[in-house]
Amino acid sequence: MRLLLIGLLWLSVVTGHCASLAGQQVQGGSTAEIRFPVAKYFQDIAAQGGNPRAETGRAVLAFPLGFDPARTWPILVVTSTSDFNRTSAMDVEWYRKPATAEGWIVLGPDATTTPRIDSTQWRLGMLAAALEAMRKDWPQSAKWPIAFGGFSGGSKRSGALGTMLAKTGSVRICGFFLSGINEDRLSESYRTYQPGRGFLEVPVWLSSGDRDMVATPQSHALVKASLERTGFRNVRLEQFSGSHQLKMSEVRRALQWFRQLGKF
Repeated sequence: MRLLLIGLLWLSVVTGHCASLAGQQVQGGSTAEIRFPVAKYFQDIAAQGGNPRAETGRAVLAFPLGFDPARTWPILVVTSTSDFNRTSAMDVEWYRKPATAEGWIVLGPDATTTPRIDSTQWRLGMLAAALEAMRKDWPQSAKWPIAFGGFSGGSKRSGALGTMLAKTGSVRICGFFLSGINEDRLSESYRTYQPGRGFLEVPVWLSSGDRDMVATPQSHALVKASLERTGFRNVRLEQFSGSHQLKMSEVRRALQWFRQLGKF
């Protein structure tokens, strides 16, 4: 009996406390799918361009070992490409292992309905509603650092989503992980939404495969140069051996760098 109690105590320390989010029990080291109401304001954003009104959202989240919502946890918001009908919720598994190993929550927001047009406004409405659901149960999460990550088309959209949220002043953005990117949408979004010059301090990690024929190494170099011309002060271009793919080890290195610069 004593050994059983010791084992259970050890397990509770390793996995973390049970916590409730959107009516579900979540625990460190696990993945959860939640559903939540979408406020009318976020429905209005998502419905722009003729999309249906999404009254209920869904999100997939992965939690690191030792998770306890009473503590501060950085969040990696992942954004998928629109190609192949992918959703951000689908992409969570790609980032789960490297991110949770570094003590990050991974969040992939989605809706329970399919959009007519998979627009940035649609993605923004679902992301904002997911963050609101987290803040309803864990108000302290409003102060947690947030990084944005995406691959290929998802990397372009990550820049837009992060900039739009930064403009509201409601999030603490600590980094962008942009993999397989061949066009600088982040600078374009900065000029459009003008979130303030402090935004230029947010670190940007560009991840490039040396044999990528879609987002070539030359394209990544042009994106880096464009970001630096815009005024971004912390831009890293890291190349790995591979083609047009997401490299898990690069995700982990980037999140370590964001922590180092953000001191959290």
